[in-house]
Amino acid sequence: MLAEMRIQGLGVIDDALLELHPGLTVVTGETGAGKTMVVTGLHLLSGGRADASRVRSSAKKAVVEGRFELAKMPSAVEMIEDSGGEVDEDGSVIALRSVGKDGRSRAHLGGRSVPAGVLGQLSDQLLAVHGQNDQLRLMRATEQRAVIDRFAGDAVATPLAEYRRVRAEWQDVVRELAERRSRSRELAQQADMLRHGLDEIEAVAPESGEDTALVEQIKRLSEVDELRAAASAAQAAVSGADDGDPEQPGALGLVSEGRQRLASVDDPMLAELDARLEQAAVLLADVGSELGGYLDALDADPATLDRALARQAELKQLTRKYAADVDGVLAWAEQARQELSGMDTSEEALAELAERRDALAAELAGHAAAVSRARSEAAAELATSITAELSGLAMAQAEVDVVVRPMPADADDPAALTVDGQRLHAGPEGVDEVELLLRAHPGAPALPVHKGASGGELSRVMLAIEVVIAGADTVPTLVFDEVDAGVGGRAAVEIGRRLARLARTHQVLVVTHLPQVAAYADHHLVVDKGTDGGVTRSDVRTLDDEERVMELARMLAGMDGTETGRAHAEELLAVAGAEKV
Repeated sequence: MLAEMRIQGLGVIDDALLELHPGLTVVTGETGAGKTMVVTGLHLLSGGRADASRVRSSAKKAVVEGRFELAKMPSAVEMIEDSGGEVDEDGSVIALRSVGKDGRSRAHLGGRSVPAGVLGQLSDQLLAVHGQNDQLRLMRATEQRAVIDRFAGDAVATPLAEYRRVRAEWQDVVRELAERRSRSRELAQQADMLRHGLDEIEAVAPESGEDTALVEQIKRLSEVDELRAAASAAQAAVSGADDGDPEQPGALGLVSEGRQRLASVDDPMLAELDARLEQAAVLLADVGSELGGYLDALDADPATLDRALARQAELKQLTRKYAADVDGVLAWAEQARQELSGMDTSEEALAELAERRDALAAELAGHAAAVSRARSEAAAELATSITAELSGLAMAQAEVDVVVRPMPADADDPAALTVDGQRLHAGPEGVDEVELLLRAHPGAPALPVHKGASGGELSRVMLAIEVVIAGADTVPTLVFDEVDAGVGGRAAVEIGRRLARLARTHQVLVVTHLPQVAAYADHHLVVDKGTDGGVTRSDVRTLDDEERVMELARMLAGMDGTETGRAHAEELLAVAGAEKV
């Protein structure tokens, strides 16, 4: 929700801080005091168009700053972080918009400079402003469809989820089939090259790590004489001469002689040393044995070296063409096999893909029809509910229709789908377009809501819609500007009641001139206009209980100075308070 908003240098407002709370908050004030600047500030904060003419004459720029609390709104937090901003430790974020006298606009979010459009993306999740001359959120075709989907709940959500899942798979197959057909010659050439490479690799049949092992083997075979001489000398030094010459006893013989000398005397310290010499003798015997095994394994056959060099040459031919080493060659071969599996341009492969495409299209058409049926059923109920709400909002003659109609596909539409014999556009949200129509009175033609209603009526239609879908609407803060324009009496009371009902599930901010509406507020702000040194400026302040009585009395035809006005204001507050309990 919106916790605070500060406005500086905007219209008649010099510097004002609005502390906002959950529930219903009303903004009132004398005509021309600057109430609409509150809504203008919210529009700027929502990424709306910047108008330099709104900048206060005595200010260099207009600044609007808002603090939003983002509890239970992970998608908003993710969007802010993706844009480079940071959410404060208490789960809130600061959004700021400034407009200079030259018309240049700046936007900041979470401490980072961002395009104004980013503020618009945030406000789409957090804030909905309904005013007489606004491009209202619910007037966009996509939003009208979203309204009916939220109202219908799982009845639409379940088949729509299946529709989206199958549509994604269907589009993948359609794209793959089109690509294979359009690139058949190119793909065939690529496939031939890949198959040639695989044949060459399979003919050599390299094994993982074989090139490294061959390098070691060739080095050993090339230096066999030197290796044999070194190993033989080492074995003689360890084990002694092969002929047992006592003049060349080797290390093992010398250790044995040492042990014999120690065994000839009786001394504990020398006995301990004898044990250590025994361990040395065992180690030397093992080394001598391994040196003997190494010498026996040395292959001095020139044919073996030739075979190893020939094998190395075969592997090098592969590594020069496909990868830096044998393991890379094997990885290339695996990748080539995978690519070949998707390059089959034979008639059989294309026919199989086309069959898969048609099967998915039939399944998708079934899900699309289910979504359309669910929307049509919800449309009738939604229209009845909105019409019923309007009857209590001084629009008793009005009737709303919610029309669900199929979207025809263009001749070259790549997402065309046949549903119940009609060729329709299969968009991500289904094959339907939704439109809200209004009959102002019996016998009047049904027109799109924004054409069939006046400014005040349009705001009331929006209020009726918001009340009907309140439980499903995910936008936490709703703003209504002059929603009560052109009404009074009992209709004004009904508007107040509905706003109070809406405020049970949303934060609601209303700019109003009717005391019947203001009486239902949980919090009351007033815009005061005054003159200081010949300069007119306005301020916004929160009213206490006594001040609320005085403000309502003023709104009752300027009766703030009379006992009758106070009594009437107190009665309004009492009635509204009793209904909210």
